[in-house]
Amino acid sequence: MSLQTVGINDFTCPVRIPEKGGGVQQTVATLTLLAQMPQDRVESCVGIMTGLLARYLPDIHTGNFPALLGQVRGQLQAREARLSMRFPYFIAKSAPVSGTASLMEYQCTFTASSEDSGEPLLTVVAPVTTLCPCSKEISTFGAHNQRAAITLSVQPLALIWLEDLIAMAESCGSSEVYALLKRPDEKHVTERAYAHPMFVEDVARKVAQQAMAHADIAWFSVGVESFESIHNHSAYAFVDSRDLE
Repeated sequence: MSLQTVGINDFTCPVRIPEKGGGVQQTVATLTLLAQMPQDRVESCVGIMTGLLARYLPDIHTGNFPALLGQVRGQLQAREARLSMRFPYFIAKSAPVSGTASLMEYQCTFTASSEDSGEPLLTVVAPVTTLCPCSKEISTFGAHNQRAAITLSVQPLALIWLEDLIAMAESCGSSEVYALLKRPDEKHVTERAYAHPMFVEDVARKVAQQAMAHADIAWFSVGVESFESIHNHSAYAFVDSRDLE
């Protein structure tokens, strides 16, 4: 019996990711490396794949994906090699009033194929606050709000920094989320959310509008999940740019 796809999954390793500001961030990534094999290939691919990954560690990043995937494809005589690299990425943020600095964590993923040219697929998950417009309208005091997660995937035409993609998503909620806030900051973010009520559908549309206006994005998808504070379920919305054509 022949197998179509073989590889390694959940391979955890240290990596160094170039930052927009010119630095390099050290983090830990989880990799999935797969190859579509010809039918007459019988030997194990694990040793070859782990050996090739070891050559590039810890500097596996989008700039050397083509070389790595090309070597995997060539040494395994595979029709195609695919790589997915998921990792936490940290960005320093200042609180909106006090200026208190803290590190925010964002889950990011690079996905690439040996058969693709150009930039790899980028995915970021950015937390935001959403405040319910209905709750605000019907309530005498306050309105229910909750944390939401925006998952934005894009196919770039040119280099797009993770920082810019995250900032695009964060700007589309009722308020941004911060790792550390002082009392004046808490007042600011809660009042900002109250002044900008949004359903998950509103957030998804706003992110989609910004992605469509970006000259270097060929394709995108947006998923928004709101972890409801007064329901035992989440609210969800999704947009794929192919459905907008």
